Amino acid sequence: MTPQEPGSLQSSPETAGPPVTVSITRLVEPDRIPEVTRWVQSGVNLANRYPGFLGSGWVRSTATSREWHMLYRFADHDSLSTWEDSADRLRWLDLGRDLVVESRVEKRTGIEGWFDVPQDAPVSTAPPRWKQAVSIWLGFFPVNLVFTVLVGWLLPSFAGLSALPRVLITTLVLTPVMTFWVLPFVTKLIRPWLLAPPRA
Repeated sequence: MTPQEPGSLQSSPETAGPPVTVSITRLVEPDRIPEVTRWVQSGVNLANRYPGFLGSGWVRSTATSREWHMLYRFADHDSLSTWEDSADRLRWLDLGRDLVVESRVEKRTGIEGWFDVPQDAPVSTAPPRWKQAVSIWLGFFPVNLVFTVLVGWLLPSFAGLSALPRVLITTLVLTPVMTFWVLPFVTKLIRPWLLAPPRA
């Protein structure tokens, strides 16, 4: 397998499950870029052997930047944990201990993952915040409307509750519905619009 260029991405066939994206910022000295490139690629090759691995890549903001933003994705938390707890990964990290300095690690799921761009899209294609807000509203409005009508029909006494328990029950029911079903469906449905480039 040939080394990846910064910003490139490779993936294995997807498996079922809500994906988890790990973002790691590492500091790299300019004179060690060839070594770090080989080290990162060796880690990708190792991760590719593990079930649930969906892809990886890395980018720099400029050609002279010391910060490398490295990403990898697994199909779910279990497959990610298998990789992160593996002896292969621990040995690989040990080999890079003198090459890079790790400054930040983030694991993105939930609302941050709804608007992930496709793995073959450039980083700059992330949708603007107003489009993300529209997407959330498109899912929230009909779901909240249906829930309100159904509860009012099935449990007429629900409307007699005070505001606090009504809002508490509503959000407890609708939050997982929105997270696991509605928003993934809506964002997939309108993805061409979300990722459309802005007009000049």
